[in-house]
Amino acid sequence: QVQLVESGGGLVQPGGSLRLSCAASGSQLDYYNIGWFRQAPGKEREGVSCMSVSDGSTYYTDSVRGRFTISRDNAKNTVYLQMTSLKPEDTAVYYCAAELVFTCAPQFISYWGQGAQVTVSS
Repeated sequence: QVQLVESGGGLVQPGGSLRLSCAASGSQLDYYNIGWFRQAPGKEREGVSCMSVSDGSTYYTDSVRGRFTISRDNAKNTVYLQMTSLKPEDTAVYYCAAELVFTCAPQFISYWGQGAQVTVSS
């Protein structure tokens, strides 16, 4: 069973950048499809970006495509989300996730990190 711990959240001005990291333990991350999800106050959790373990294919939700990049470093057992051109509407708690099947639907995710707050504000 994999455990996930996010880091790298914080406060950033609009237009700025942040990189979230997700360190895995308890299992090798290259067994899993991985993803980043977010939940803003009063809203449902949504899939931001996900990556397939089999062929590296990626999914991005429309609102972040072209601004966010998901990546993984299997040697470090770590997943990243590089976020650029951040907007106030990107403010949310961001969660790292892992699943044995490739999905970016939160209801099908088995393994979650504890979350990292990202606040975009001037």
